[in-house]
Amino acid sequence: MPVNGIQVCVETFGEPTEPPLLLLAGEANSMDWWDDEFCRRLAAGGRFVIRYDQRDTGRSTRFPAGVPGYSGTDLMNDALGVLDALGVPAAHLVGLSLGGALGMRIAVRHPERVLSLTLMSTTAGTGEPDLPLTPGRTTTAVRARPAVDWSNRKAAVAGLIAEIRARGGPFTADEPQLRRLAERVFDRSGDLAAARDNHRLAGYGPPVRDRLAAITVPTVVLHGTLDEHFPAEHPRELARAIPGARLVWLEGVGHEFPPRAVWDRVLAEILT
Repeated sequence: MPVNGIQVCVETFGEPTEPPLLLLAGEANSMDWWDDEFCRRLAAGGRFVIRYDQRDTGRSTRFPAGVPGYSGTDLMNDALGVLDALGVPAAHLVGLSLGGALGMRIAVRHPERVLSLTLMSTTAGTGEPDLPLTPGRTTTAVRARPAVDWSNRKAAVAGLIAEIRARGGPFTADEPQLRRLAERVFDRSGDLAAARDNHRLAGYGPPVRDRLAAITVPTVVLHGTLDEHFPAEHPRELARAIPGARLVWLEGVGHEFPPRAVWDRVLAEILT
């Protein structure tokens, strides 16, 4: 679909007559990371589910690696552009990590477009993905990434699997399932290196920490107890900053898309 002067690949589940729900993926993640069955179960819960490839991921328009030519604000506007292209005036927003940051910014700057907010594995911090951690803390999840040739299918698939495992927990999918997902991500991606470099360079957009108190829609903060990327102080602060926000801990979950073992809990919280 044409969105903000680029092409964005969009997929929907369920009936357009149901309340719309927009899934916002994390940094450098295509829509494949939102599991197909997870999306179908959301739709079965009475939602018109929308997922899309952010620019530089999947089949959406890509830019030269290291030279994105866009900002975190553009990523936010793309989310709104997807809703506009589908004729959706407002939606339930579900965002993970970078996607959560985008959801917060939409709720602050365009409150009329948001029906509810689900923030997963994210932070009310400065917007820099590796900076808001406790001073002096170094975790496995945020140490320097090993060099990977993202243009090589075998190396890229192995690199993706290693990252998922490093950030996951006991419920993270097994090797065969992770391999199928990583292969699908690679095969649908025009340039994995571009996505990984460019989203990090684009950032999350201007900080909104001081404006979170203006959010009035129902908000739930879902956070894994094993998330080392954004440790426990981050979801606690986020839940305090947004009036009426509920903090729900996902036991045994790391910094990852919801593993199947916690789907019942996550789906119930999103659909409440």
